Amino acid sequence: MNVFDKLAGGLVVSCQPVLDDPDDPMRDPYVQARVAAAVVRGGAVAVRANGIADIRAIRAAVDVPIIGLHKQGVDGVFITPTAAHAVDVAAAGAHIVAVDATDRPRPDGRSFADTVRAVRERTDALVLADVSTVEEGVAAVRDGADAVATTLSGYTPASPPTDGPDLTLLARLADVLAVPVIAEGRYRNAEQIGQAFAAGAHSVVMGNAVTSPLWITRRLVPATPSGSRLT
Repeated sequence: MNVFDKLAGGLVVSCQPVLDDPDDPMRDPYVQARVAAAVVRGGAVAVRANGIADIRAIRAAVDVPIIGLHKQGVDGVFITPTAAHAVDVAAAGAHIVAVDATDRPRPDGRSFADTVRAVRERTDALVLADVSTVEEGVAAVRDGADAVATTLSGYTPASPPTDGPDLTLLARLADVLAVPVIAEGRYRNAEQIGQAFAAGAHSVVMGNAVTSPLWITRRLVPATPSGSRLT
C-alpha cells in the first residue's frame, strides 16, 4: 500500500486562500490548519495545501495524507515550478508533491523528469503530476509520476477553458493510464463528484466550493438585489 491507496474512492479537500486576492483573510497558516481539521472531521481522506508554512501547520493538525505544492506567480508554470520547490514541499511534511507536468518552460530550466528525480533522491514523497491534456499525462507517467491529476485543464494554451470540470479529459486519462487519475478543477457539487467517479476517477479534489468563504460569497452576491447593481 502507498499513500494513494488511502485516497481511493474518497474526497480530497484543497485548503488554500484565494490565489488572486492577497488580502484574503483566510491567508494564514493557523486558519488553514483549522479548516483542514474541519474537513477531515467531515470525512475528507486527504488535504491539498499550498506553501511551506501552511503545509507544516496542516501536517501538525491532521493525520491524513497531505498533497503539498508551492505556487509562485499566476502565469506559466506556477505550481511547484522548480525542483528545489518540490524538495522543500516534501521537507515541510507533504506526503505527495503536486507538480506542474506540462511541457512549458520552468524557471530553473529543468524538466519535469528532473524534478521527479530530485524528489526521489532527496525525499520519501510521491509525485502527483498536474496536467491539462492526455499527452501531458502520458508523458508525466513515462517520466516517473506516481499519479496524474486534471488540475490544469482549462488553464493552459493547450486546453480550452470550460465552466465545469473536464470529465472528458478525466475519462480519457483513466482509460490509458495505469496509475491513479485524480479529478481536480472546478468541482463544485455532489453531482459532479459522482460524475467524476463514474468517469474513472481514483479520488476527487474540491477546493474553493468547500473552503473559501470569499470565493463562495462572490458567487452568491450577484444573485441578490444589491449585488446585481454592482455587476
